[in-house]
Amino acid sequence: MSTEMQKYIDEAEQALLHTYNRYQVVFDRGEGVYLYDTDGKRYLDFVSGIAVFALGYRNEAYNGALKAQIDKIIHTSNYYYNMPAIEAAKKLKEISGMDRVFFTNSGAEAVEGAIKTARKYAYLKDGKTDHEIIAMNHSFHGRTMGALSVTGNPHYREAFEPMIGNIRFADLNDFDSVMAQVTDKTCAILFETVQGEGGIYPATEEFMRKVRVLCDERDILMILDEIQCGMGRTGTMFAWERYGVRPDVMAVAKALGCGVPVGAFLMTEKVGANSLVAGDHGTTYGGNPLACAAVSKVIDLFQEQDVLSNVKRVGAYLEKQLDGIAAEFSCVEARRGVGLMQGIVLDRPVGGIITEAMERGLVLINAGTSIIRFVPPLVITEEHVDEMISILRKSLQACEA
Repeated sequence: MSTEMQKYIDEAEQALLHTYNRYQVVFDRGEGVYLYDTDGKRYLDFVSGIAVFALGYRNEAYNGALKAQIDKIIHTSNYYYNMPAIEAAKKLKEISGMDRVFFTNSGAEAVEGAIKTARKYAYLKDGKTDHEIIAMNHSFHGRTMGALSVTGNPHYREAFEPMIGNIRFADLNDFDSVMAQVTDKTCAILFETVQGEGGIYPATEEFMRKVRVLCDERDILMILDEIQCGMGRTGTMFAWERYGVRPDVMAVAKALGCGVPVGAFLMTEKVGANSLVAGDHGTTYGGNPLACAAVSKVIDLFQEQDVLSNVKRVGAYLEKQLDGIAAEFSCVEARRGVGLMQGIVLDRPVGGIITEAMERGLVLINAGTSIIRFVPPLVITEEHVDEMISILRKSLQACEA
């Protein structure tokens, strides 16, 4: 590390609130699927800003759309209509099969909106405010108080108690555990279609279908968090499409804007007509012209570049190569995931391996203490996978030595 980069890091530590244990690197620019630090060193990026930068860096069509919108108008507030929001909402409805869209600034805010939607939906049915939401253990939905309340990891919640009330927790893919939490007060069942931070656990088709039937029978809202696993990462535009089990409410973000902070929660017409109304929810920045210009262009480029086909092809190749790594190294216990959302489970903490990989020019991230997560840009090729595997193999060898 150069003296200049160390100076930047020291300045950051003096100015920024220390809520992250950051890796000791200052990234300066990106090109394709590579990042460059302030010293000019190149890194293969298999994190993509935590599953955000799906189209890679310096995509000229994407950048051009944002530059053009900046020159027109960036913000107006939601007291007025704007064309990018109208276009983005229409396209998001088309690719999701949902009926109503509310744009937010982040994934956590999308989850907050989904929670409020569920509670208002139930309130309008019986006028009561004691309704319950069932969420999943080991889940992660965000850091705001509502999203944190449905995050199934006590470590994240304990210092900030009390959370919002009437939240019950069950286990993903264990329908009996869900049924054990259902009461006549249950208004929603909320889970990630593929758990991300909790360890790259996909929901099974059987579990999804049973929850859907339960929700239909009891008029409970099925809420899916597709913030990380949505927008093509698993090989379908949204992970639930693999099973054809459509939610009543869905939260999206991350790759929705490919770097511009934007999220959304979507719902069916039935839910939209029987939940939030004027005055129930709002946002100053959500749905502004700049963010929605990004969403609109991202959806266009996904279709023009046939991103989903690439994810299916390269995702299958990545799975095969990671299975090979699992067979080769005794410290690797398993590989799991879908498409370009993969993880390998180790028998030890992975922090040292991730640091070793970064030294060798590969950016990786963990999912819990013992899992290395792979969420690269969705435009990677088999050659990029080979390059990653070569560095990963050397990093694992160094840590086993």
